[in-house]
Amino acid sequence: MPELVYPPIVFASKTMFRILDLRLTVTGAEHVPRTGGAVLAANHVSYLDFIFCGYGAQPSRRLVRFMAKKAIFDHRIAGPLMRGMRHIAVDRAAGAESYDQALTALRAGEVVGVFPEATISRSFTVKDLKTGAARLAAAAGVPLIPVSLWGTQRLWTKGRPRTLTRRHVPVSISLGEPMHPSSADSPEEVTADLHTRLSALLDAAQRSYPDRPADPTDNWWQPAHLDGSAPTPEEAAELDAQRPEHR
Repeated sequence: MPELVYPPIVFASKTMFRILDLRLTVTGAEHVPRTGGAVLAANHVSYLDFIFCGYGAQPSRRLVRFMAKKAIFDHRIAGPLMRGMRHIAVDRAAGAESYDQALTALRAGEVVGVFPEATISRSFTVKDLKTGAARLAAAAGVPLIPVSLWGTQRLWTKGRPRTLTRRHVPVSISLGEPMHPSSADSPEEVTADLHTRLSALLDAAQRSYPDRPADPTDNWWQPAHLDGSAPTPEEAAELDAQRPEHR
C-alpha cells in the first residue's frame, strides 16, 4: 500500500523544525533496523513526543506506527491523518484488539512506537511502565529499543500552555541499545530492565542538556532532583489521581 499521508507530514514537520530553529540532537539512531520489525519504547513528557520519537527513526528511513488513544482517531481532523499514517488506535476498554493490530504490524516488518508510561510524566522522570512493549517485542521476535526524549516538554506538556512557536529549543532524542526479549523471559523483568535503561538515557540527556532555566520562575521544566520546580514523582502521582487524564 503506497504511503500517501505520512511522507508529506514528515516533510512538514522537518520544515517546521527548521523554521523554529529547533536544536535537534539524535544519538543512537543506528540502533533502528533498516528492515524488519522493532518496538520503540519512549518516555513521555510532551504531547508532541510521537513526532520527535518518529524523527529518531528517520536516519534508518523508517516510518513508525504509533499506538495512541482512540479519542485522537475520533477527532474530525486528526483522525483521518492518524489512520492515513496507519497508527494504531488504543481503546483501553478493548486493549486486546490494539495489541493484536500492533503484533500484526510487527510481524509484517513495521516499526511500532509505544509510550509504556501510558500518560505524560508530570515529574519528568520515568514513571512505572506497562508491560505491553515487552510483550509485543517478545511475541513478534523483534528488538525492543528504549528511546529517551527531553526538551519536548518546553513546547507543550500537561498542565502548561502550548508554546508551539517557541524558537531555538534544544531537543534531545536518545536511542539506546536494543533489547531482545523472548517468550521465555518474564515481561515484568524485561519491563524493569527497560525502566532502568530509559531512566539512565533520560538522566544523561537531562544532565547534558545545553539550556538551563533563565531564572527561578522558569525552572518548571526541570525535574525536582535537578533543582527544578516540577513535581516529585510522589507529588505527580497524587496530581494524576486527583485529575486523571489520558495522553
